[in-house]
Amino acid sequence: MTTRTITLTTLLLCTAAPAFADGELNLYSSRHYDTDERLYSDFEDATGIKINRIEGNADELIARMEAEGVNSPADVLLTVDTSRLERAKDAAVLQSIDSEILEDRIPANLQDSDNQWYGFSQRARIIFYNKTNVENPPMTYIALADPAYEGLVCHRSSTNVYSQTLLASVIENHGEAAARDWAQGIVNNFARDPQGGDTDQLRGLVSGECDISISNTYYFARAIRTDVDGLPADARENIGWVFPSQDAEGAHMNLSGGGVAAYAPNRDNAIAFLEYLASDQAQQYFSAGNDEYPAVTGVELSPSVQALGEFIGDTVNLSEVAKNLPLAQEIFNEVGWK
Repeated sequence: MTTRTITLTTLLLCTAAPAFADGELNLYSSRHYDTDERLYSDFEDATGIKINRIEGNADELIARMEAEGVNSPADVLLTVDTSRLERAKDAAVLQSIDSEILEDRIPANLQDSDNQWYGFSQRARIIFYNKTNVENPPMTYIALADPAYEGLVCHRSSTNVYSQTLLASVIENHGEAAARDWAQGIVNNFARDPQGGDTDQLRGLVSGECDISISNTYYFARAIRTDVDGLPADARENIGWVFPSQDAEGAHMNLSGGGVAAYAPNRDNAIAFLEYLASDQAQQYFSAGNDEYPAVTGVELSPSVQALGEFIGDTVNLSEVAKNLPLAQEIFNEVGWK
């Protein structure tokens, strides 16, 4: 067994590890969470590898890597949502890698089919509703398009990656025709034009602008853990939630993940970093620090995430879902989802 394998095995057991490599790692990241600092510092302490970070919008970082080409200093790209990971793959800024640790630790449905990207944390995209005004909330994504909910629904715009990936998963699970009907039904049920981020959809329930919305779980879990403007504790008590489609495909899961850059100058260090993100220690940080669900099964959840309850998540292969993204955008345009 090589020194590197021994060290990474030790990392996976969450114990201190000696440095196995000198040098550095150039990380391009669109994750903007202060809590990720602990991920980086612990990796540096355990390995002796210095992380140099460039942070920015995912599309800007991908475009930058394209422009830099073979001269790119990027070793790893970290970003949020399957659509962006697939966009990076399509732009040829990632490379395939072989890692037994990642293959063993990360569930198959959270990996790219060509091993160019891996998911490291998840967020369930679920239905939230005003408990006073909605006695019978929709229990599935498809039901959200029922005319019974006309004028009640808040949602993000069609240009948002969360919207795009959700529709892409509806296409994968229910077919193109059903997905088109679903998208049209949601448009018919809008309480307002699509706008804002996920927290704004939750604030819409508090303000009375709408009675039903969709949001990623970590936005609401964060409000449980700490103060979030517009979501005070007394108002949250009137917000209910549904993990959709528990008798069918399960709740749609958004992904945060990364891959090794196509021309990574520090390729071994890049693989080591991705393997570290799959360790129990790092996986616990994703939950405790940012209210996310770990990608690795069996890792303990933070109290704020546990408060949302147990559920069945969709295990559809996200690599296959990503192939539906162009069609999803076509459908959005056809039905007038702004």
